[in-house]
Amino acid sequence: MGLWQGGPIAPSRDQKPFHIVSPVLESLSLSRAAGTKVYMKLENVQPTGSFKIRGIGHLCQEAAKKGCSHFVCASGGNAGLAAAYAARKLGVPVTVVVPSSTGPGTVLRLQEMGAEVEVSGQVWDDANSRALELVKTKGWVSIHPFDHPLVWQGHASLVQELKDSLDTKPDAIVLSVGGGGLLAGVVAGLWQVGWQDTPIIAVETWGAHSLHAALEAGQLVTLPDITSVAKCLGAKTVAARALECAKECQIISQVVEDADAVRAVEQFLEDERMLVQPACGAALALLYTGRLQRLQRERRLRAPLGSVVVVVCGGSSIRPAQLRALKDQLGLQ
Repeated sequence: MGLWQGGPIAPSRDQKPFHIVSPVLESLSLSRAAGTKVYMKLENVQPTGSFKIRGIGHLCQEAAKKGCSHFVCASGGNAGLAAAYAARKLGVPVTVVVPSSTGPGTVLRLQEMGAEVEVSGQVWDDANSRALELVKTKGWVSIHPFDHPLVWQGHASLVQELKDSLDTKPDAIVLSVGGGGLLAGVVAGLWQVGWQDTPIIAVETWGAHSLHAALEAGQLVTLPDITSVAKCLGAKTVAARALECAKECQIISQVVEDADAVRAVEQFLEDERMLVQPACGAALALLYTGRLQRLQRERRLRAPLGSVVVVVCGGSSIRPAQLRALKDQLGLQ
């Protein structure tokens, strides 16, 4: 994290958060597929299209209060968009460093939001190295996309909203894992509301399975490369905090195939009329492919379940043409 730079200290009045209270809706189609009642936490309707605005908005607000002069964020898309949105609201300049795998549409959206965009390296880890270099040489403040306590604190608000809107505690929460920021935030939120015995099913795609590899090894593991099409799950090493979370809550790690994640995106579009990224499709795939029932058969989850919540984490860098291209790439009809 870069040191706060000089300049006037922003007023310490509490600002309203930049995220909205997102809807919680029951999904009949997901409930049918999973054999239990499924509620969707619709983070895809957040400003900038994903849950990221919760944590990143919070981190940016806190940094601005301390008088920071320039943000820098390494991101393949969603975190950068959240940082650009927050920076614009706060009147602070921001540079977003993206890997070359980032689509031109995302770069254009970042620029339209007023961010300066720099392309560096092939994957997120390369872009992050460049962002840290800018922190060191220019004294800018790093807005980390997933590995910062204020980011987790911001994401924890999602669980408080679940407690406010559901009549009963869910028997499991299903979410996708990239770098581990959402996972860390949900664990923090579960402890805050007294739901810490609720199991979390943490889903990744093969080729971006840095949490699964770390849990298997009992220590952080760096993947040689990100080979999954779910580029937004593409951190070669998960946050250390994500590994610690496994000691504080029951975390069931599951890995799905890219093809299942992309099929889930298509099925979800058909069922719920919403288009999400393959990174989000990973969590949906767990429900569509019967993996929840398998966990029950293996006695890793109780049976019957009263209800489960799936975090529809969203993703703003997906268009119908990209979905078709992904299907072609994976040989899906």
